[in-house]
Amino acid sequence: MAEQTSYQRDLIESLKDPVEAAAYLNAAIEEGDRAVFLLALRNVAEACGGMSALARKAQLSRESLYRTLSNRGNPEIKSLTAILHAMGLRLAIEPEKRNQSVA
Repeated sequence: MAEQTSYQRDLIESLKDPVEAAAYLNAAIEEGDRAVFLLALRNVAEACGGMSALARKAQLSRESLYRTLSNRGNPEIKSLTAILHAMGLRLAIEPEKRNQSVA
């Protein structure tokens, strides 16, 4: 495995907190870029003990998890919810905050 930078080590350490991990993943979703979200998921996976441990928790094969979270990955909702559940997180939909003026 490649040596981690101080920033990467600090990031992974902070992502061990589920509140931090959720905020980090939400920020990645807000970017609107699939690659950014998948990178964020890989970082949270590392914080959760690595890909092998996460694959066991999510009841997915390690190879399938690597493929799903790769740069070219395209996770299905079923795998995404299994992965998030294994991370102690869940997927939620919220209304957009809109400025509504009274007409």
